[in-house]
Amino acid sequence: MFSEGRTIAEDEDRSGRPSTTRTSDNTARVRELVRSDRRLTVNMIADEVNVNREAVRWILTEELGMRKICAKIVPRNLTQQQRDARVSISAELLEQVEADPDLMEQVIIGDESRFFQYDPETKRQSLERHSKGSPRLKKTRVSKSKLKFMLVCFFDSVGIVHKKWVPAGQTVNQYYYKDILERLRKRVMRVRPNIATNWMLLHDNAPAHAAFSVAQFLTSKGITVMPQPPYSPDLAPCDFLSFKKTKSAMKGHHFQSTEDIQRSVTQALNDIHQAAFQECYKQWQHR
Repeated sequence: MFSEGRTIAEDEDRSGRPSTTRTSDNTARVRELVRSDRRLTVNMIADEVNVNREAVRWILTEELGMRKICAKIVPRNLTQQQRDARVSISAELLEQVEADPDLMEQVIIGDESRFFQYDPETKRQSLERHSKGSPRLKKTRVSKSKLKFMLVCFFDSVGIVHKKWVPAGQTVNQYYYKDILERLRKRVMRVRPNIATNWMLLHDNAPAHAAFSVAQFLTSKGITVMPQPPYSPDLAPCDFLSFKKTKSAMKGHHFQSTEDIQRSVTQALNDIHQAAFQECYKQWQHR
């Protein structure tokens, strides 16, 4: 090169794609494209900006700090009023707990849930360890059985307080639920005498629970009902402890009779240790 008269070793400017594509201009263009359509693929962005895919991927992850997020399936989209109620009720409960640390020991939580004669195991439950190169296991899609049974269950920070299997064909309406609450009240007097006069009830806003006759009954017996935010299963301890653990244990099992289902579910509930109930109440405070 120097024999031809060159005096420096640096490359001269050449036409075509620049040596680096990770420039501030490209970053700005990628940001603008993503904001206009957040479902654009890396290939589509690379073609639009005229840079390679790896550069686009680096800009998205390192420069812009973006990642792909799937939409979360929720039971219901809350209105603004329902969201405000969720915040205010949660704040009120936290204030009560801070004012009285022993309050949680007086709370009895209840709800209903269905159990099936056969409930397929989840994909995660079917995981097995195999050596490298082993063929992937296959399983057919199986539906839940049509035969199902409903259980009404109440528990506190110590363990199960009362449970009741709903007879086949019986609807849990306000009258039937009020009868269950009367049995619960008597049960508390026998198994939880230390809170028999000041225990509180937490249940969701199902029609049978929110009926006027049920509210009137609870008031007449001096039982306080703790408020539950609307459409908030993530704040219902039944959904992330007792029923969740019990249903998980039942999945993948075929039951031959009603007695088999009730016996197995009862055993699964009894197998939940007291420490799990106490941990559930702690999680409930921090949710």
